[in-house]
Amino acid sequence: MPHPYLRLALFLTLLCPLGYWFYQAWTFALGPDPGRVLLWNLGQWSLGLLLATLCMSPLQQLTGWRWIAFRRQLGLWSFAYALLHLLAYLSFVLGFEWSQLAVEIQRRPYILVGFLAFLVLLPLAGSSNRRAMRLLGKKWKPLHRLVYLAVCLGLLHMLWIARSDIGNWAVYAVIFAILMVLRVGVVRAWLIKRRPARNSE
Repeated sequence: MPHPYLRLALFLTLLCPLGYWFYQAWTFALGPDPGRVLLWNLGQWSLGLLLATLCMSPLQQLTGWRWIAFRRQLGLWSFAYALLHLLAYLSFVLGFEWSQLAVEIQRRPYILVGFLAFLVLLPLAGSSNRRAMRLLGKKWKPLHRLVYLAVCLGLLHMLWIARSDIGNWAVYAVIFAILMVLRVGVVRAWLIKRRPARNSE
């Protein structure tokens, strides 16, 4: 298991962007529409962290080190950023005017796609603890394969928003495609064979 200090370092590292954005907002450094900047940043970090959780298995297979031990923490942070992304939309864009939500969804269907991605993440975050793993038993792994659906929905949500400017989206999409290739049986076996013998278990 990784040292507790490593977990603490990861926690503080993933907390830093929130503090930095709060400082930027406090000093009026986020431009004329800080709410939308925060909305975009939070969404990108949520998707990026979700991809980071998928990186843990290939890294462990390649190095033999227990990268997988950080997966839960990364996944929960991804959910936290997704939740803040949703709250930022409800606050800065919708103004908590619930009557306008149906109108917004009709005009901008990507909002529904993003909300579906959040709903997929909800049971994953809620079942990430050991007690849930024991209760779900063999059903836990199939449930957590929904992470792939969450990433696909997140990518569609981001692509729909970016439209003509898809540079950042393409980076996320390529990373996801590579991670999917690394999960193919032959490729996974190749990674394990290349793992240093001293780290093999």
